[in-house]
Amino acid sequence: MPKLYFNTTQYADRPLHYGKLPPWLFNRMALLGGAIVESIVLEYGKSAVLSRLSDTFWFQAFGCALGMDWHSSGITTSVMGSLKTAVDPKFKELGIYICGGKGKHSTQTPHELLLLSDRTGLNGTELVRSSKLAAKVDNTAIQDGF
Repeated sequence: MPKLYFNTTQYADRPLHYGKLPPWLFNRMALLGGAIVESIVLEYGKSAVLSRLSDTFWFQAFGCALGMDWHSSGITTSVMGSLKTAVDPKFKELGIYICGGKGKHSTQTPHELLLLSDRTGLNGTELVRSSKLAAKVDNTAIQDGF
């Protein structure tokens, strides 16, 4: 099993793996992850969910708690994909919506953001711009070996 290396600069170095989760694991992760996110929103608010998801170490532990116990890059897309399944239908109650995804789903992100902006009154053009900039930074970091 690959090792997970931590350092003091707050990032985790994980190997890149390809493939797909088994449906039974994806469904389990969606149910449990959705319940956890809902609990955090109810107890601490939406910003607490975003704060936790953006914390590298919390996210890794969250993924493991959901059943994604191998430590690879696939944990990010798998966890977020399962959360998207669980959280998006509860957008009105939770105030959180997850856009994008793995593979061909990632190309739908701008369209999803524009649809979301129509529902919420947010600036869709700026959401798409920010999303594309974040993707560019992420892709450049991968090319540079991070």
